[in-house]
Amino acid sequence: MPRPRPFVDAHLDLAWNALYFGRDLLQPLEEVRAAEAHMTDVPWRGRAMVCLPEMRRAHMLFCVATVIARAGPNHKRQATQSRHDLDYPFPAAAYAHAQGQLSYYRWLDEQGTVRILRFARDLDQHVTRWKQCPEEAPIGMILSMEGCDPIIDPSHAAAWYRDGLRAAGLTHYGYGRYAGGSGTDGPLTPEGVRLLAEFERLGIALDVTHLSDRSMEQALDLFGGPTLASHHNCRALVPGFRQLADQQIRRLIARNAVIGVAMDAWMLYPGWQHGVTSNCVVGLEAAADQIDHLCQLAGNADHAALGTDLDGGFGNEQTPFDLRRMRDVRKLIGMLEARGYTPRDVDAIFFGNWLRFFRSVLPPAPP
Repeated sequence: MPRPRPFVDAHLDLAWNALYFGRDLLQPLEEVRAAEAHMTDVPWRGRAMVCLPEMRRAHMLFCVATVIARAGPNHKRQATQSRHDLDYPFPAAAYAHAQGQLSYYRWLDEQGTVRILRFARDLDQHVTRWKQCPEEAPIGMILSMEGCDPIIDPSHAAAWYRDGLRAAGLTHYGYGRYAGGSGTDGPLTPEGVRLLAEFERLGIALDVTHLSDRSMEQALDLFGGPTLASHHNCRALVPGFRQLADQQIRRLIARNAVIGVAMDAWMLYPGWQHGVTSNCVVGLEAAADQIDHLCQLAGNADHAALGTDLDGGFGNEQTPFDLRRMRDVRKLIGMLEARGYTPRDVDAIFFGNWLRFFRSVLPPAPP
């Protein structure tokens, strides 16, 4: 029997969900949902899309797993923008909470449930083991940071690198300590410029996701290291500040970047209103449209991939109507094939592009 096509997801907030929403990600998805069915603190209770058994059923080879904690200037000063699950009054507090998330990943690694991939050697060994027996292999995990507020000072990036950090986005929503984020037109800060230089020295890949247009332009001018957009859709199809304009996509393609398409309905359907628009209006074909737009701009399938963000503060109330759980992402295989994408193209989109990218980013082996 042929092995299933692997799947790589470039953006999951697993530890954040475990620590701040009390999700036991070792449990089957039905049990995760049942445990939350009575809760009303956030709209996505009882609608979870992601847990480790579900990731395995989706045939996940590896994912990019985040730590996230904000301590940017607007999150400290403006109570209306503050979130108890994300925002902290000073960088050391954000650092401590992000380290807690890192500890969760380390515990999963110690249990043998996941394998944190720090080096290209780790990645190659993991791929070999997965091919031999995908049902028993741990899920691979590459560590990223969504918003760099937990890096107390640019010189502190080296400590995070020793902890296994291999990719990072400078900021999240609003103004971060290092850059203007989604919903702003802010520039890089002087500290952000220093941090980019440190990333380039260390070999940490820059994730441009959530950068404001101005910060992204500056970052691409200054940073010479590997670049990705982990979960970022196309502005030409769904207008908005959270999406990539075609000129930004072309610039990323020219740098040999890979762009992961996100599965959040408001990034797939123009005019979506949170809490108002029904997800009945959009299906997974909209995600195939996003992939196709990236491929048309590139002239090939070598830069489009998946970064679902399926546990990023929403559940299946805010996904395409035919995407009810993570394994449903695999429906995209048939959709892409129906559009004329070859098996080689689909392999590239589902796993090959991220595999190539991170094989080049990860240092070969421990010194």
